[in-house]
Order: sequence, then structure tokens, then C-alpha cells
Amino acid sequence: MNHMKEDIFDVLIYLFENYMDNEEFNDSMDTENIRRELMEAGFEQIEVDKAFDWLESLGVQRLITAKMTPNFRIFCAQEQAKLNIECQNFLIYLEQNEILNSANRELVIDRAMALDDNDLSLEKLKWIVLMVLLSLPDEEIAFSRMENIIYDFAPEYLH
Repeated sequence: MNHMKEDIFDVLIYLFENYMDNEEFNDSMDTENIRRELMEAGFEQIEVDKAFDWLESLGVQRLITAKMTPNFRIFCAQEQAKLNIECQNFLIYLEQNEILNSANRELVIDRAMALDDNDLSLEKLKWIVLMVLLSLPDEEIAFSRMENIIYDFAPEYLH
């Protein structure tokens, strides 16, 4: 059943829209309550678990990439398979416009590759960028610039 692929992403968007504006999103989040609420909202346990794993890995990856120096990015075959040329160009655009630095770009690519989707839409990639920036300290400016990009180009996401 293909429906499931969408769901971890739906969980992430739901979390994003309901909790991530919350200042203490990462630190003191009451995950038990949030998990319960997600289940009540009709999400499957397995997707809820996957979404939390995804966010947890984001925290771990952050520590690894923090030490990176700026570099030029070549997309490997698996990444090219998942991130089409539109997505690749978008990441380059964000870097050129200093919304993403090299380390944050790697985080975005890592989190995109961690999703089950075989090929990721540009829309989803934009949301991943937003979630990554939100999870980082001191990226408020980049985050709000990214938010503008999303909301300028994605009216269908506005509920």
C-alpha cells in the first residue's frame, strides 16, 4: 500500500505546524503526550515512531556536521535518484543565497535520504529544509527566509 509513504511526512508536517513554533520544541518536548495526541489524530504508531526517529537522527547528525567546512557538492548516484535536478538546483540556490551553509545542506540531504520516498518532490524538500533550520540554534534568519520561500511558492500547504 502506497499510502504509508506519505504518512511519516504527514506526521512531520503535523508536528511542525503544531509544535515546532514552540520555543522549547527540542529540549523539553513531552514526547509521550505528543505521541498520544498523534495517535488520537489518526496517525499509525509505526509512522509516529518513524517520525520521532527521523527527528532524533536530525539531532545526532547535527553534531556530526557542525564541524564541516564549506565545500562544493557533487550528488552521488543514490542522491541523484532521490533528489531530481530541480531539488539539487534548489539546494544549490539556497546555499548561494546563504540560507543553507555546507553543514546544514548535508543535514538536509541526510534527512531527505532517510525518508522512504523513492523520489522526493521539491515541496517535500522545502519542508525538510524548514525543519532542519528550525532544529538548529542561531538559524532564525535563515529559517524565516526559508519560510518566505515556502509560503510564496506553496499556497496549497496553507490550511
